[in-house]
Amino acid sequence: MANHKSALKRIRANEKKRLRNRYYARTMRNAVRQFRSLTDKGEATGQLPKVVSLLDKLAKKAIIHKNKASNLKSKLAKKVNAM
Repeated sequence: MANHKSALKRIRANEKKRLRNRYYARTMRNAVRQFRSLTDKGEATGQLPKVVSLLDKLAKKAIIHKNKASNLKSKLAKKVNAM
């Protein structure tokens, strides 16, 4: 068990951050999954900027790595262009 007040506070803060990061990561995975299930090019073209924006925000907050965000954006753009 922690012996210092600061350590106890750090434990509480880390747990809050962990739960927040899990929520955002799950939201991102669901958004990407829904985007991949689209079959209409017009709808996919309209949704792409929203998904890309979400990925950029998560990369900026270091919830996901910036290269992972780039890889996902690239794959999603390829999917839209291939439709």
